[in-house]
Amino acid sequence: MKKDTHPDYHMIKVQMTDGTVYQTRSTWGKEGDTLALEIDPLAHPAWTGGSQRLLDQGGQVARFNKRFGGLTLGKK
Repeated sequence: MKKDTHPDYHMIKVQMTDGTVYQTRSTWGKEGDTLALEIDPLAHPAWTGGSQRLLDQGGQVARFNKRFGGLTLGKK
């Protein structure tokens, strides 16, 4: 196997948005650097499922129906 084909894999610290810190191995940064996350899996709705409702209240569906509601596809 060729030498120096893989990046340096070392220990770094990861700081979550709530302040907790843990150590892991990574190719990011240098040995001992701290990676501060702006969005983390403890708080982001993509991981937590969120509590958003997907209701259209005067949004895209209503605008579509307002513009194209009178159109028909059948023969006259």
